[in-house]
Amino acid sequence: MVKYIASQIGRFALLLLAVAVVTFALVSLSPVDPLQANVGQAALLGMSEEKRAALAAWWGADTPMHERFIAWAGGLLQGDMGTSLRYNAPVADVIASRAANSLVLMAAAWVVSGMLGFALGVAAALNEGRLIDRFVKGYCFVLAASPTFWVGLLLLMVFSVWLGWFPLGFSVPVGVAAADVTFADALHHMALPAITLSVVGVANVALHTRAKALDVLAIDYVRFARARGEGRGQAMVRHGLRNLALPALTLQCAQIAEIFGGSVLVEEVFSYPGLGQAAVTAGLGGDVALLAGIALVSAALVFAGNLAANLIYGLVDPRMRPVRKLARATAAVGVPSAGATFGPSASPEASAVETTPPIPPASDERTPR
Repeated sequence: MVKYIASQIGRFALLLLAVAVVTFALVSLSPVDPLQANVGQAALLGMSEEKRAALAAWWGADTPMHERFIAWAGGLLQGDMGTSLRYNAPVADVIASRAANSLVLMAAAWVVSGMLGFALGVAAALNEGRLIDRFVKGYCFVLAASPTFWVGLLLLMVFSVWLGWFPLGFSVPVGVAAADVTFADALHHMALPAITLSVVGVANVALHTRAKALDVLAIDYVRFARARGEGRGQAMVRHGLRNLALPALTLQCAQIAEIFGGSVLVEEVFSYPGLGQAAVTAGLGGDVALLAGIALVSAALVFAGNLAANLIYGLVDPRMRPVRKLARATAAVGVPSAGATFGPSASPEASAVETTPPIPPASDERTPR
């Protein structure tokens, strides 16, 4: 277990390092001029050369990328994520103020898409070739090919503009003080963005679950259960759902990255103040400190999702536990596990002695005919 934890920590550190380097490199190669993007073309032309140089030094526009990265990484190791030049506030404060909205939005979409996709996939498999199966497949194929922002615009136009069931955007009512915002208000503003992320994320889970469910229904022990008189649904519930749990968990935990990427577009469409909207603002303004901080947070979320999947595997199937897998790998190469003994003499030499009983010599007597 100690080796497993150490390997996961090492992988996590390498992942954060790679994300930080790639983020700084992309921002440095971007054609966005931080001065022009944040000050404005007209204001920049009216400035003196001395003021332009001072602003360039403040924004780090003339500093080489590796020097900025080293300075930022040194501050990060001390707990300082830098200062957001776009919001004129510490990066940690900007992320903390917007993380709650994004995490609640993504968590709701993740849970709803996973449960609904799993249920639709199982229902389609149990009714293969029928109307329900054709409806689920058509629904999934259409949504799998639909961009997230287009679905968001469509839902916004129908349910907010035409029907007026949901607000046009933002996370709280306009003109209401933060102290007067109720939980119902926040839930009402979050509902349509969460629905957008959920209906788009259902497609992959439902199609994958349907394919796996059809494979499970064709297994011999399920067919034997059907031969004993169990119905198709009863056989799936008693013998098939456990086999569908592992692949469904794998796909659902892998969808965390897709949901975070979709939340960036959804938050822009609905003007929802979250990490996605802050990332777009930082990218358009060349705010590398804020963009790198958000990239690290998103990488941590994706890594946590994959790690959670590995740990949940052990609860569903004990054979998938990390300690057991490590013990099997150790035994496969012939290395004794910790605490193992080598027989009565407790020595490796004694364990190498052949313990198979000797084969008796062949008799010379012929079998009588």
